Amino acid sequence: MTPTPSFASDAPWRIDTDRLAMLAERPARDWTIDIVDETGSTNADLMESMRALPRDIVSNDSPAPIARIAYLQTAGRGRRGRAWLAEPGNALLMSVGCMLKRPIEGLSGLSLAIGTAVLDALAHLPLAASARPALKWPNDVLLDDGKLAGILIETAWTTPNATAVVIGIGTNLHGADTLAAQVDDANRRNTTVVPGSAPAALARAWPDANLTEALAAMLNALDAALPRFEADGFRPFRHRWTDAHAWAGRKVALINQGMEIARGIASGVDDRGQLLIDSPDGARSVATGELTLRLAKEHP
Repeated sequence: MTPTPSFASDAPWRIDTDRLAMLAERPARDWTIDIVDETGSTNADLMESMRALPRDIVSNDSPAPIARIAYLQTAGRGRRGRAWLAEPGNALLMSVGCMLKRPIEGLSGLSLAIGTAVLDALAHLPLAASARPALKWPNDVLLDDGKLAGILIETAWTTPNATAVVIGIGTNLHGADTLAAQVDDANRRNTTVVPGSAPAALARAWPDANLTEALAAMLNALDAALPRFEADGFRPFRHRWTDAHAWAGRKVALINQGMEIARGIASGVDDRGQLLIDSPDGARSVATGELTLRLAKEHP
């Protein structure tokens, strides 16, 4: 099949694998890294691969992570089945499959830990000094109050000793205005896309944003974060997450299936990654589940 012009072999936005190997030395050497032009969903691809892994972990060495990156996803999705929109070259669309030697109940807070890893990756990129990356519970990365990246965690299988997980991360590099228009159009057509906030792109703080450097930074950050989470869970990430909490001290509302079920002041997260809220009825902790967090609107 002849590639379309947007997938030309010399397209300037393509990942330079030689430079990637230099910038992400250990992951490029030890991980399986698969870069494809197009797929339905990188998460779905890796879920199939992870389901095929053996479940009897007895050695000290887990299989190395697998990273799958696509320039275009035709069925990309985020949390709660929402579509993830991106044009080729405008976003880093990646999933990482790995085996963590923790039962599924030990994965509490994983999406938040990955959020801190994304911040660590951003810290190694040449962003403008004025850029303000932040985290929104439970799985969004913001840039100057716009949604820069989303995280989707899925489990392929679990045993009392280990869980095979797929971590999807979509990060906008360019085209925030175009993406905002696509999201607005999708909402008018009543699709499952619901914007949590206006899209943001790395180009706002890094005009030369490119897939190669962004991917290398992400791989390096995940290479450090995953074994740390496997050993100690969310606890060592809690302070980093709290420091970057976008809505700390602000009035928020918890939404379940479109209905507000609680509101209060967001005060942080606990050692399991549960959101802590000071509500009129007292302090409460909230697990991720299917809840959505929004800034609360003042009642008239």
